[in-house]
Amino acid sequence: MKLSAAAPAKLNLFLHVVGRRDDGYHLVQSAFALLDFGDTLHFTRREDGMINRTSTLAGVAPEDDLVVRAAQLLQRESKTSLGADIAVEKRIPMGGGLGGGSSDAASTLMALNRLWDLKLSRLRLQALALPLGADVPFFVFGQNAWAEGVGEALQPLALPNWWYVVLLPSVQVPTPLVFGHPELTRDSIPLKITDFSADGLAGFKNDLQAVVFKVFPEVLASFQALHAVSRKSIFGARMTGSGACVCAAFETESDARDAFSKVSPEHKGFVAQGLQKHPLSD
Repeated sequence: MKLSAAAPAKLNLFLHVVGRRDDGYHLVQSAFALLDFGDTLHFTRREDGMINRTSTLAGVAPEDDLVVRAAQLLQRESKTSLGADIAVEKRIPMGGGLGGGSSDAASTLMALNRLWDLKLSRLRLQALALPLGADVPFFVFGQNAWAEGVGEALQPLALPNWWYVVLLPSVQVPTPLVFGHPELTRDSIPLKITDFSADGLAGFKNDLQAVVFKVFPEVLASFQALHAVSRKSIFGARMTGSGACVCAAFETESDARDAFSKVSPEHKGFVAQGLQKHPLSD
C-alpha cells in the first residue's frame, strides 16, 4: 500500500515572546497561518517493521530526520509491527521559519496513522507530536490557530483567504541562537485571543525580528526589498518565525503577484494563498 501526503508551510503572522519557563523554554503568543505551498511525502507500507528514508536531505542523517523520528515514535507508541519507506520532495527551505521539518513530521504521523490503520485520534497524535518540536502539534491540529505556551496550546483562528509573498534569504537561521540572544525581547505583554484582529495585525510584531536583522544582514536585505513593494499589504513586510523568511499579506492574488514582480530578481521567493485547513485534516 502507498500513500502520498502534503506537508504545507506555515507563517507566523506575529510572534510575541511573553516569558520564559524554569526549564529555559520561551513562552510565546502567535497566529499560525497555513500556506498552499509545501513539501510532498510518499509512503510505502512495509510488513517487516523497517523505517527507511529513501530520499536524501543534505546535512541531515536519517537518524536525525524528524520524519524518521516521527515514524519510529508512532511505531513504538502504537506497537504496530508495520514499517514504511518514506521519500520527501522538499520545497520548504530549511532554517527559514516556515516549519518545514515540523510539517513533514506532522504529515508523517497523520499519514502513517492511516496507512497503518491505527485509528489514533487527532488529540492523541498532537500529544505524540510535542516531543518532536513545538510547531509539530500545530500541523497535526490541522487549521489556522492562535498559539500560546511554547506553541502547543492551540485555539482555532479564523483568517481571511489572503495571498502571501514570501522571500527566501539564502541563509539558515538557527532557532536556538535567536532565542538565546541576550538582546531578545522576552517581556511582551500577554494578549487574549479576543484582542486579536486580522485587520489590526499592523499593530502586532515579531519579537525575534530585531535580533535576526542584527545578526543576519541577508534577512534584513530581504525585508527591506519586500517592504519597498508592500504598499498594499495588510500589515507590511514581516519576518516569520525565527527567520530567515519574510512575508507580506495581500487581499488579492493580483496585488500579491504585482508586488512580487517588483522585487529584485536577486531575492528568491514565491506567491501562495493561505489555507483554511491542512490537506490531511479530513
